[in-house]
Amino acid sequence: MTEEPYRWLEAVANRREYVREQLRDGSPVFAVSLPDGILLLGVGAGRSKVFELHDRLALAGLGHPADIEKVRQAAIDAAHLEAFTRAPEDVSLRRLLSFGLSPQLKQNFEQLFTAPTLVELLIVELGNDPGQDLLANLHFDGAFQLQTGGLAVAANTPEAEAAAKTWLTTALAGQTDRAAVADLLLQAWWVLTENKSFADKLPTEAERREGWKKAVKALQLETGWLSRRTLRAGRYETVTKLIVTTGE
Repeated sequence: MTEEPYRWLEAVANRREYVREQLRDGSPVFAVSLPDGILLLGVGAGRSKVFELHDRLALAGLGHPADIEKVRQAAIDAAHLEAFTRAPEDVSLRRLLSFGLSPQLKQNFEQLFTAPTLVELLIVELGNDPGQDLLANLHFDGAFQLQTGGLAVAANTPEAEAAAKTWLTTALAGQTDRAAVADLLLQAWWVLTENKSFADKLPTEAERREGWKKAVKALQLETGWLSRRTLRAGRYETVTKLIVTTGE
């Protein structure tokens, strides 16, 4: 009997290793808080990676398409239920994570006889100004990190996330133009997907830009924009055409 807790811990560790292996080839996604709104960006192989959730909320993710869709639908259902039972303005990222998605993912991960959820996600909430924007990394095991404004990256390993975020934080300093920001995000995406280092022998800017332009021709570039300054009823829109035109 005394061995049972250790067996459970070993099983959880093996499960975590399995999920990481399954996510190894996942395409990173990004979110950046800007003066006029929040930009989300992902590159996939014809399957959606960036989604609207509810008014001021949006999601981007990597992983198994069916699992991303399952979490997306759970988030939409939870947001709509909150809006119906309370008020639309009461739908918040903090509540969505703390009382909905995080517990569900944690429970699913720790149930060793069910398939784990193969996802790494970014969920964002648009504020009235950049200082009120919320960006969250939500992991397959239910753990999450929440930050105010700035930049968030979801990649296939914590090390890759940290390296890309460190480099982008410096590269994006002072940048407010969406197309310029998207170009830098795509440079980081290319470095990550090519398994190159941000610290040791980083390719030149020209090499990075040429690299992502060639790579996305065979893939699907997706961007979502939560606008802080719009007269439209919906704040979410796609801006891929602007970015692709600028990048050509």
